[in-house]
Amino acid sequence: MRLGAFELDEWPPSLKEPHALAVLQPWMDAGSAGSQALGRVESFLEARPLGRLAKPGVFFDFTRYRPTSYLRGGRREISLPNTTVSYAKRPEGQDFVFLRLLEPHILGEDYVEGVAQLLLKLGVRRFCLLGSMYDMVPHTRPLLVTGSATGEKAVEELKRVGAQSSAYEGPTTILSLLLQQAPSLGMDTMFFLVHLPQYTPLEEDHSGVLRLLELIGSLYELPLDLSEIKRLALSWYREVNMVVEANPELKAIVTQLEDYYGKRSRKGKRVATPRLSSEVERFLKRMGRRLEQQ
Repeated sequence: MRLGAFELDEWPPSLKEPHALAVLQPWMDAGSAGSQALGRVESFLEARPLGRLAKPGVFFDFTRYRPTSYLRGGRREISLPNTTVSYAKRPEGQDFVFLRLLEPHILGEDYVEGVAQLLLKLGVRRFCLLGSMYDMVPHTRPLLVTGSATGEKAVEELKRVGAQSSAYEGPTTILSLLLQQAPSLGMDTMFFLVHLPQYTPLEEDHSGVLRLLELIGSLYELPLDLSEIKRLALSWYREVNMVVEANPELKAIVTQLEDYYGKRSRKGKRVATPRLSSEVERFLKRMGRRLEQQ
């Protein structure tokens, strides 16, 4: 079934006041925290595939998002990078729609319009974007989460889970248009961004995944089993601690970041980002590469 820019495998049963949880790759998915957290929620709720963009090449440059070649039963097939949609129904509480969005390279406004059309057709009541970024934060403190919300209940819930209001101004994703337009379409919005230490770049940052899962579990009273992801997160940061303790220069930088974190975490206080010398920034990059290889 074709719905605007999307090709749907089925038309789902009537969804109960669904909330949409979305991630955006690769722009706001440092350490794959958002995409990994979304995948775990999909698995927990036994989500079913719903559809994808009918012609992803309309929006994506396949020299930047590469197609994947693989063998199935001895036959070679090609998988195109795409934006995908799934859904899950629950016996109690609102149902869910899950979106794995790719940042468009062209026709961004049409892309946003296509996603909005799908959400409206599915009766989505809230659009929630989950993401992660590298920042000047220490690994020795609880991961900072910033965010924003529209709609009275969404604003209250944002405060309840302890997310700080974002004061960011600057370049952003075209999907921000969807957050801006959603209230006029009858949808509340939420946006969570977990901040990860820039000196611990990982293909999968378990602490970032854990932090987002804690937020989602708290928001929707989902009894997620977080024991394994907690074990992985603690194991990795123990290794980071060993490296930091053995390196006086890095230890001094972490202390500086802890001081900045403390000032930044105080409610209502905005603090200038500490300026690190180019030598220190190069050192952090080298240290990040070393940690990634361990």
